[in-house]
Amino acid sequence: MGISEYTGTWDTPQVVHLLKRTLFGAAVQDINYFKTRTMSQAVDELLQPTPIPATVPLNNYGNDPTGVAPWQTWINTGLLYVDADMNTNRLDSLQCWWVGQLLNCGRSIHEKMTLFWHNHFAMDATVHFEDIPCRLWYNQYLTLRQNALGNFQALVKSITLDPAMLIYLNGSTNFKTSPNENFGRELQELYTIGKGSGSQYIQDDVYAAARVLTGHTVDANYNYVFLPGQHDDLNKEFSGFYSNHIVTGYSGNNGANELDEMLSMIFSTQECARFICRKLYNFFVYYKIDSTVETNVIDPLAEIFRSSGYNITTVLSTLLKSQHFYDLVNSGACIIKSPLDMLIGLSREYQVVIPTSQEGQYAAWSMLNERAAILQQEIMAIELVAGWDAYRQSPQYHELWINSVTYTARNFYTDLLIGKGDMMSGVTLQIDPIAFARLLPAPHDPNKLIADSLSVLIRPPMSDSNVTLLKQSILLGNLSNDIYWTNAWLAYTADPTDMNAYTTVSSKLRALYKYLMNLPEYHLS
Repeated sequence: MGISEYTGTWDTPQVVHLLKRTLFGAAVQDINYFKTRTMSQAVDELLQPTPIPATVPLNNYGNDPTGVAPWQTWINTGLLYVDADMNTNRLDSLQCWWVGQLLNCGRSIHEKMTLFWHNHFAMDATVHFEDIPCRLWYNQYLTLRQNALGNFQALVKSITLDPAMLIYLNGSTNFKTSPNENFGRELQELYTIGKGSGSQYIQDDVYAAARVLTGHTVDANYNYVFLPGQHDDLNKEFSGFYSNHIVTGYSGNNGANELDEMLSMIFSTQECARFICRKLYNFFVYYKIDSTVETNVIDPLAEIFRSSGYNITTVLSTLLKSQHFYDLVNSGACIIKSPLDMLIGLSREYQVVIPTSQEGQYAAWSMLNERAAILQQEIMAIELVAGWDAYRQSPQYHELWINSVTYTARNFYTDLLIGKGDMMSGVTLQIDPIAFARLLPAPHDPNKLIADSLSVLIRPPMSDSNVTLLKQSILLGNLSNDIYWTNAWLAYTADPTDMNAYTTVSSKLRALYKYLMNLPEYHLS
């Protein structure tokens, strides 16, 4: 199946598949909402951008030598940089706040695409806390988000001139007397062309790109500036891969425009669109691409991407509406959830209560951020410029999210949440199994309760024999009559203050959801 539009069944399995891939988890309310739309309408709505966040990161760390009071924002206040400790504190604040944006993604792919581009233009703020003010990382988030669903060439240019990126990959010290090749190499190898068989740029192209980029730097206040006196104003000739294109050298402020010409040259290649389409496919569909997929999916997607002028929404719309995306081979739980997908997804699916106070929110976000770090996916702490290993390292790819340490840690955390809860600073994150069951259409019916729970939480279908065993051993207490659970549920709903009725229902639901989350299949998206 190729990229022709999907015309098959549009029901819970297809909606759940779409939501788990485009959002963080598939919440019951969102499933019900999108089932009232057509597939095409659902995709169109998911691809709608959302407004810039109404909140900004706050001082959740206490003492700030620039005078920013607790629970006031440090964005654009006080000095940019004072010391490493303050910068580290602000980075923690920013990480927590970003987790909050993921939790509040709503019914839009916007935040997930921002995270996708964060991995694509990967950086590690935790090792640069001494030379990059944290405000620059916040500004970079805004840059990624602003362009996440727009024009890819515009995104590349914005990131190329982003002050945090200029410092991180040595662009700020790239001058005509000693061109620094670092960003010129990553621009081609990691951001636009890649390292596939169709990528045939050479070392001379890296050096020529570095020369084009000379003079783009930051000033003493960490703002982007172009310094004509530090720009190489001679012509730059590229290799046959770029049709021996010559970027004409200019002196003065016109030298800054050479970047646009070089980007147009790079984006005119066939390989640029293919490379990005492969990355989108890996992220949203599957992490392996064979020759059939390359021919029937990647190549036509790349042509659409090029003809649209590199419009990200256009190519995503085609992919997410395609027959291929909904094919059982691809929709049947073939991607291991990333740590953030698992943590944010379960919080949204179970509607884990996040406090409304600033202190409570940051405590909750901090807990999730720390868990993500333990599970090897910490926001703004991507160790390699190539991105998180699971999105790029063959042949394991997403299998790298799971090992003897992280799998145990995942199960420990789900057990903790369905049990006593995760606690910090007086805040407890905990799954309320009764509240989740109430979201389902018929929680009094043990057969429908299990079936509906499975449809949300577990991607591969469970065998009838296992469902029956699950029902009898957990919900029915090894009895054979379904009326046992029905009576227990109705007794609780008739009087929620009856502690015996509450304990019966709560303990059995906790056992049910603990069992499901301990299944290997729970970690598949």
